[in-house]
Amino acid sequence: MKKKKRQLRQANNVILFPGLGERLLEQAHTYAESYQYNLACEAFAEALRYIEGDEIALSVYAYSLYEIRAYNQAKKVCEELLAIGPTMYFEAMELYLTISMQLREFKQVEKLIETLLEEGTIPENQIDKFQRLKKLNAEIASNQFLQDEPEEQALEEFSIAHFLQLSESEQLQAIYQLTDTNIRPIIQPLITIIQNEEIHPFIRSLTLVLLVEQQVNVPIVMKKFHYQRTVNPAQLALPTEMPEFRKVAAYIGMMLEQDPTTLEMVQQLLAKHAIVTYPFEWLDYDSEDVAESYVDYVHMLFGKVQETDDEIVEFLQQLETYSELL
Repeated sequence: MKKKKRQLRQANNVILFPGLGERLLEQAHTYAESYQYNLACEAFAEALRYIEGDEIALSVYAYSLYEIRAYNQAKKVCEELLAIGPTMYFEAMELYLTISMQLREFKQVEKLIETLLEEGTIPENQIDKFQRLKKLNAEIASNQFLQDEPEEQALEEFSIAHFLQLSESEQLQAIYQLTDTNIRPIIQPLITIIQNEEIHPFIRSLTLVLLVEQQVNVPIVMKKFHYQRTVNPAQLALPTEMPEFRKVAAYIGMMLEQDPTTLEMVQQLLAKHAIVTYPFEWLDYDSEDVAESYVDYVHMLFGKVQETDDEIVEFLQQLETYSELL
């Protein structure tokens, strides 16, 4: 019995074997899954010469281009993805906004977020974050600090060698100056600052907060108080929005409902300490025990002697020492 001959397609004088596009696409996904983004991008580009990209292919391709900093190309692929109306529309739009910020298209990002807010596209639990991003992009678009400063100068100022030569107060001031500015040109130096255990934990936390506020999508290995954790600022809540903080604050609110003066003082301590320990919160201590210890600690400051959990109170005293940098 004769084998049935299969017709081979031809494009640009190159014979295309059946299933070539699909095999290239499969290879591209394999490369992306193993973080070989350069190879993934090459395979995606080749595959999409022969077949149309679906939602998943275009999403992974756009992300791979973003990872190798091919931002203009990534934006075009994102636009193709959004044009087909993907099921994960919001996630695709988040990537598009992130790429646009890398391209310093701050005014466009501001207007896009405004449109998303008006259309009710943004999930309710993400609205606060996107309102902050809208405000940030509006302020950056008005020509602020890092936009006017040469990138080389900014990279030098926040290099770890230069940063460690500064006093802690100077380091703190340098980080505060970055508030409401575009930090993307100096992300790598800032990550080095966050990861350096020689730097005051309060300063490292504030630097991490900057990356969280601007939704910087990059894994960071964080070590603090003998704990280690890999975090991604794009997926991390702010210190006072962390789950453990909310639990502790709720317990304290119930305990001091009839004592507003003490409640206010405890809340101030709580907010300061949350920054010092960020992103680890109160380590392994139970939320209710921490809340009770905060109340006991403040009572001690007022001279009220009572039984306390000495271990937790000692830890709170340590946090207060760290937060005195303010």
